[in-house]
Amino acid sequence: MSPTRFDPTAASWRKSSYSDGGGGDCVEVADGVPHTVPVRDSKNPQGPVLFLADHVWVIFVAHLKAS
Repeated sequence: MSPTRFDPTAASWRKSSYSDGGGGDCVEVADGVPHTVPVRDSKNPQGPVLFLADHVWVIFVAHLKAS
């Protein structure tokens, strides 16, 4: 499945373990897209989806862990 044919309503979204547990900043990611990590704001599930290359996601998470 490529991002151009990605259907966010059919995706299985999960809240990132790095999201705020208090209902504030919540990021969801979807699995199953080769070489890509779809990301969205859980407070706006009908909003835009950001597609990150999997290697970019790894770098992003590493920076979160370091901060």
